[in-house]
Amino acid sequence: MVQAINAALGQEMQADARVIVLGEDVGRDGGVFRVTEGLLEKFGENRVIDTPLSELGIVGASIGLAVNGMRPIAEIQFDGFTYAGLDQLIDHASRIRTRSRGAYSCPLVVRFPCGGGIHAPEHHSESPETYFVHTPGLKVVCPSTPGDAKGLLASCVQDPDPCIFMEPKRIYRAVKEEVNEERYTIPFGVAKGVREGEDVTLIAWGAMVRECVKAADQLEAEHVSCEVLDVRSLKPLDVNAIVNSVKKTGRVLVVHEAPKTLGLGAEIVALIQEHAFLSLEAPVGRVTGFDVAMPLYKLEEAYLPNVNRIVEGVRRTVLF
Repeated sequence: MVQAINAALGQEMQADARVIVLGEDVGRDGGVFRVTEGLLEKFGENRVIDTPLSELGIVGASIGLAVNGMRPIAEIQFDGFTYAGLDQLIDHASRIRTRSRGAYSCPLVVRFPCGGGIHAPEHHSESPETYFVHTPGLKVVCPSTPGDAKGLLASCVQDPDPCIFMEPKRIYRAVKEEVNEERYTIPFGVAKGVREGEDVTLIAWGAMVRECVKAADQLEAEHVSCEVLDVRSLKPLDVNAIVNSVKKTGRVLVVHEAPKTLGLGAEIVALIQEHAFLSLEAPVGRVTGFDVAMPLYKLEEAYLPNVNRIVEGVRRTVLF
């Protein structure tokens, strides 16, 4: 995924001189996870910019650049640092088009590593998607594969409005696949069917897609057929794909790392209830993080959804 994102950044910068990258250590060091490695040498310091340690400043400066014709890609070094930039994103980036009655847009991309699983310190393992999904005017994506990461990032860069691009750090280097070397996009609002199944639908995004696939493999031995749906575009959400899968299987389990209360899973459950209630054979289940701060690494595995918790969730749903 690191290589795919790097390739997307390079191709978009090559194709459009208005595209610039800015953030803490993105230039000389190539980013804390080396996602931007090599871009400084290729495009120069006027387009790959090491910034001061100020997330509020990074996002604010990027909004000014975007409104005035540039296409900035702002990297926030870790998920928990995005909170400092929420003021600019919520009060300004997401509202520019409405505030100006369409006279201005804000073609800004904010990208950051998200989620746990690497034994990081506090503020380095958050899953803050709810804040962004809840904000009108923002698009939000979270890929689970290198190919999806490349295509979705290209769509974000080319979009005329602000986009949030979440990169599951746990799978930066854990997944390999062949990726199209040509420049391409993947449209927003289109979920991806990862696995066909008949008995229960597992809905996830980011790093949790892999956990759902592993759980589905394990449940085959119990003669439970799991369909796995990767929503990948959190906003806009592919409601039709979700509803069609629910109508097919009649049972659903939503899996995400973020805390349970008001997580995106709650919205998905509500949508299923509104659009496919009569197709349900059991209450929609959720396997999520807990309503506590993300713990330090000794308890990290107890917090994160894993194969065992997903399998137990499926069993409860199937046996209802």
